Amino acid sequence: MHVKQLFDLTGKVAIVTGGGRGLGQQIAEGFAEAGANVVICSRRLEACYEVCEGLKKLGVESFAIKCDVTNPEDVRNVVELTMEKFGRIDILVNNSGASWGAPVEEMPLEAWQKVMDVNVTGTFLMSQAVGKVMLEQKSGKIINIASVAGLNGINPNVMNAIGYNASKGAVITFTKDLAVKWGPYGIHVNAIAPGFFPTKMSKAIIDQGGEAILESTPLRKFGSYTDLKGVALFLAAPASDFVTGDVLIVDGGGHAM
Repeated sequence: MHVKQLFDLTGKVAIVTGGGRGLGQQIAEGFAEAGANVVICSRRLEACYEVCEGLKKLGVESFAIKCDVTNPEDVRNVVELTMEKFGRIDILVNNSGASWGAPVEEMPLEAWQKVMDVNVTGTFLMSQAVGKVMLEQKSGKIINIASVAGLNGINPNVMNAIGYNASKGAVITFTKDLAVKWGPYGIHVNAIAPGFFPTKMSKAIIDQGGEAILESTPLRKFGSYTDLKGVALFLAAPASDFVTGDVLIVDGGGHAM
């Protein structure tokens, strides 16, 4: 297979949760540029519509669906509508996420539960529903968006969000276990652990501790709008057909320090 074919997604069907902005939008655009048809789902439908219109200009099919990933009915609806439209699902990106900043001793229980529901339960529900399709197909790529915050502890002066950190640690373990469970059926399950990218969710953290973050990042920069495209494409494309249960860290080298 030619190397260009290894990164070709022509005709593939991808679902990207939380694809209406930020990292999800970046990944969706990368898939579309590689030829995939992309379904964008999020609680904020208007943002999804805007992204879809941009993807269609790339010559692929794309549509938006409103979805709360913590709601099993919404999740089921996304899968059913995607199957009605395309008849298959090749790629799932679990990108929808939530966070809440507070010292541990002050973290409201409802905030902790919200973060866990979106980041962990949402990842489970989407993977379960899409996985049933992939199990029948005996093929599929699931990509979970974790975080470097899930790898170890973080200085509270930089990031004080234990619910988010714990949830992303859970996503990493979920990824590894699901890869073991579904690998024999041709389903690849991997995760991406981004470092600090300027997004709406990370703005407050970067505003407060940006200098400290850069000092602990060997490349001395934050992630850019294109820094996840290639990584996500690799995990979605045939190039990664012998990779599963892995966590690709994209943080400018911060994890090496």
